[in-house]
Amino acid sequence: MTEDNVKKSIEIIKDQLYFAVLQQKIKSTADRHCFCIDDELSYENFYADFGPLNLAMFYRFCCKLTKKLKSCTLANKKIVFYTCGDQKKQANAAYLIGSYAVMHLQKTPEEAYSLLVSRNSTYLPFRDASFGTCMYNLNILDCLCAIYKALQFGWLDFSQFDVEEYEHYERAENGDFNWIVPGKFLAFSGPHPKSKMENGYPLHAPEAYFPYFRKHNITTIVRLNKKMYDAKRFTDMGFEHHDLFFVDGSTPNDSIVRMFLNICENADGAIAVHCKAGLGRTGTLIGCYMMKHYRLTAAEAIAWMRICRPGSVIGPQQNFVEDKQSSLWSEGDVFREKMNEQENGKLAVTRILSGVDDITINGSNKNKMSKKEEYNDEGEMNGITQGDKLRALKSKRQARASTGSLSPYGLGTWHYLNERQIYYFNGRQCSTENPNANVVENVGAHMEDSLSTSVNTYGCGFCYPVAGRR
Repeated sequence: MTEDNVKKSIEIIKDQLYFAVLQQKIKSTADRHCFCIDDELSYENFYADFGPLNLAMFYRFCCKLTKKLKSCTLANKKIVFYTCGDQKKQANAAYLIGSYAVMHLQKTPEEAYSLLVSRNSTYLPFRDASFGTCMYNLNILDCLCAIYKALQFGWLDFSQFDVEEYEHYERAENGDFNWIVPGKFLAFSGPHPKSKMENGYPLHAPEAYFPYFRKHNITTIVRLNKKMYDAKRFTDMGFEHHDLFFVDGSTPNDSIVRMFLNICENADGAIAVHCKAGLGRTGTLIGCYMMKHYRLTAAEAIAWMRICRPGSVIGPQQNFVEDKQSSLWSEGDVFREKMNEQENGKLAVTRILSGVDDITINGSNKNKMSKKEEYNDEGEMNGITQGDKLRALKSKRQARASTGSLSPYGLGTWHYLNERQIYYFNGRQCSTENPNANVVENVGAHMEDSLSTSVNTYGCGFCYPVAGRR
């Protein structure tokens, strides 16, 4: 490492840890240990998006860096984390080291960011997963603030994080879902009437999710896309199910936002939210709840959702979330005030509804959708929509990246069955001899999804990530 490179480096821990943006790879020396993750941790893009790197990659980086900092053999060496990639790689490297400083070095987001830009460095802002012109920039500071808030609210706890489980369930063949707020919100790709492969994307029937949902106290399902499956398949098994349709790639009207908030505020357990791909519409409404109840900024909410589930919130939905920030903060303040009064015995109510008479959500899309309009989007009903394209891209890129399972769970498997009926009782598959059993699905000579077996066998501890545990 030349003296010129030393001058370019940013000191993160005095006399111990440095970050550098370089032009080419460098070798370690007698007094410096240098390492780079440009080729090791790569973002899997949909279109022009390139980051931030997801939660599993952040976890792996934290483990690697913490191990080096604690290493006896490196105790007398300066550790240099560097990037020599393009601007996209530089932005992700800065996000990783900045987030590490927030999480493990007790830096505030502003302190960590000031270090990153202390050499007059600039970083490319992150963008959404659309294929159009970028309409909204997400900066590294936004990501650092999101990490900070997630730590404050207990969403981020690496001592409880199972990286193999995270990577297992985010795959299309294993359910394509991620926890956004542990114990409260799970975002997932929309179920299908039958488990099958469609355009290379594995589709799962509602029954595939039952064991996992029951195990993790998910009591409520919210569907935002057109009706692909009969809601009774969830409600007959004891789940609550709600339909709040709005067009793929669009933003919800005020009525939908209010109904969503009301449903979530009164749910007995966790809520699983889906649209078609579980990214745009799903992230938009979950983001509204996060702003109201946790007072996250729009940028913090979007950043955290993308760290948990890359690709969340797309196109005009980003600006919509930003436009709603102020009014949702106000609604949240009123909600918490009423809750405090209730706890103090000043209000004789048992449940607080989210509708607040004297506060409205800003925006022009205030008219409630009529029943005629509710499922009348021609593109959603008959054509290939944004959600279809995103699901197909995710499945294809994961197939390319797959070189065999690295986790104890294995990947979801598919097998052919003879014509038969599947019986369920109390949400569990059972023998036909059970007199109370209900026929839930007729299975012919087609593929049956084994996701239900997979998620029933292996639990998940999604109380998020202290480095060092593998």
